Amino acid sequence: MLVTEVVPHTLETTDAATDAGREWLRTRYRRDEPAYVRLNMITSLTGAASGADGTSDTLTSRVDRSVLGAIRRDADVVVVGAQSVRTEGYVVPKTAHLAVVTSSGRLDGHRLELDAEAAARVTLVVPEASADAIAERAGLPGVRVLTVAADERLDARAIVATLAAEGLPRIVCEGGPSLAGQFAEAGVIDEYCVTVAPTIDPADAPFLPVRARVDARVAGMLVDEAGFSYLRLRPQG
Repeated sequence: MLVTEVVPHTLETTDAATDAGREWLRTRYRRDEPAYVRLNMITSLTGAASGADGTSDTLTSRVDRSVLGAIRRDADVVVVGAQSVRTEGYVVPKTAHLAVVTSSGRLDGHRLELDAEAAARVTLVVPEASADAIAERAGLPGVRVLTVAADERLDARAIVATLAAEGLPRIVCEGGPSLAGQFAEAGVIDEYCVTVAPTIDPADAPFLPVRARVDARVAGMLVDEAGFSYLRLRPQG
């Protein structure tokens, strides 16, 4: 699968299916800073965060999955909302922790693939006021419970600060839309990594719901021969 760099305007092209191509992608997405917050999501042309099966699996591509791997490789922790865990069938990243944000602990029907080793790298991020009840309701033995000072709704800034204090300062938020919108509106995102799939899917809501404009510059853009684009945006100001 051929990928071309459009921004910066090098027009370099690589085959992302090769080891050399995957290393080329990793170079473009590498972040060496000791602390950052990235958002990584995929959307259709109509703003849908999921395809026909209700998950992102029907939007993604082989290149997108390679980009996902490159972004996770530099991260300490991948942060997702409980709804994503229930619908997406998450596999715990091999090179990072997984933090599941939940105010209820309702992970019934979750599709997390957990063995003892993977469970040790999973954290439930929950409101301090109801931590014990949430942990019991979640039913995920072996995972860590990390509390954030809150009664119900968890604040994005507090989540980031709590994870950093636990030695996980390089953060990638993978949504879903509700959690992504909270991170965006809190102004904690240093870089938006957005894959745009060349599909026209029904969209009940945008993949990134925000109520105010976020001014950003294009830090990088790749396109592949299937029509997918891979944007990196950095907020200005």
